[in-house]
Parts: sequence; structure tokens; C-alpha cells
Amino acid sequence: MSARLKPNIPCRRIFLQSISTFALCFTSITAVAQNPPPNPDSPKKVNTRPRSSDKPASDPFDGASIERMIGQCVALATEQGAIVIEMLPAKAPETVRSFLNLAATGAFDTTLFSRIVKRFVIQGGNLSTSENWNAELAVRAERKLPDEPSDLKHVRGIVSMARGDEANTATTHFFILVGDGSHLDGKFAAFGRVVRGMEVADAINRAEAEGEKPLVPVRITQATIAPCNK
Repeated sequence: MSARLKPNIPCRRIFLQSISTFALCFTSITAVAQNPPPNPDSPKKVNTRPRSSDKPASDPFDGASIERMIGQCVALATEQGAIVIEMLPAKAPETVRSFLNLAATGAFDTTLFSRIVKRFVIQGGNLSTSENWNAELAVRAERKLPDEPSDLKHVRGIVSMARGDEANTATTHFFILVGDGSHLDGKFAAFGRVVRGMEVADAINRAEAEGEKPLVPVRITQATIAPCNK
């Protein structure tokens, strides 16, 4: 997602501003931002991060079948309360595998919801905002996912992956819709649905912000996985 998101505008580069070294985003070279598309005149945001050639070991959901992933929920415990997201692997299996792996390995723990667009989305998943930022997280943050647009509508409560203008550029950034975004349909990989905690997402979205950057970003303290019926 890049830019100042307002409904019904073509995809643009995602959120990420030039801010000081080691701030909220990507590599030691400038990285492409990731966001849902709105404002044509939105500013580009760029950051720096460490790089590493080390690859994390295989993850628990690598190669997981759709059947195994159906019925799984990811609970994001935040400083404002919990947001529980049901996975929808039939719509975006590779995206769900990645999201489950990030949750299972603790990659989301201590990261921030570092972008908000009033009455539209909150965006998280920027691993460089983690208090545990290290070489392994840097490698995870660079992994690209295939585009998986589907017939799932981008309505309030849907969780989808941010990406750049080019194909297959989604990484770890995700957004939760607090309003509808029909202009995103068929362009972004919607992969989950909030089943509990929309009031928490709304509270995060209402926070005071400078542009799309919250003045006091809300932190995800821990992400956990459990069957949705528990």
C-alpha cells in the first residue's frame, strides 16, 4: 500500500516514507513500499534495513494443504486488545501459508500497525518495526509472494496483502479494512476475515495521525494460532 488511501483509485506503491536510517521499513537500499491503492498524488515512503544471506529453516506451514489450513485463526494480541482473523486458504493458499508461518515463528511479535487511513484501513506486518529486528526477519521481509486475487470482496473486516505496482511483490505487509474498498477487488490477495475484535481495529484506525502515520503506533505484542472454534 503506498500513499494516502482513499477509495476508488488505481494501485500505487505502498506506504513507506524516507525516514532516518533504521526506521519503519525495508533494506539498506531503498525498498518498494506496499499498500492498497488509493491517492494518485500520494507520497512514496522509503526506509532502510539490514540484509542477510542466511535463510530461515523450513517453517511449520510450508507445503500445508488447504484442508489443514481451513479453520485456523490467527489472534493478534495488541496494546488495544485482540483481533482474531480467520484464514481463508481456498482463496489465497500461498498467502495464508506465509501468514501462518509468520505468526507461528513469532515474526509478527512486537511489530507495529504503522499505517492508518481513516475509515478505510489499518496496515501492519512491517517486520522492520519489530523490537526483535534481526537478520532472519530481514530475510523474511524480502520474500515475495505470488499474486492471488480472487472473487472475495474487499469489505469491512477483510484482511488482505499489500503489494507494489509490479506483479508478485507482496511480502509481509497486510491490511485490515475498517471500511469497504471495492476498488481493491481482483487486485489484492484477500486471505482472511476478522471474526472478533473489529472494535479494536476501529480504535487503532481512529488514533491521532500525521498523514497516514499514527503518532503513537499500536504494537502487536504476540500472534498465536488456534482453531477458530476455540
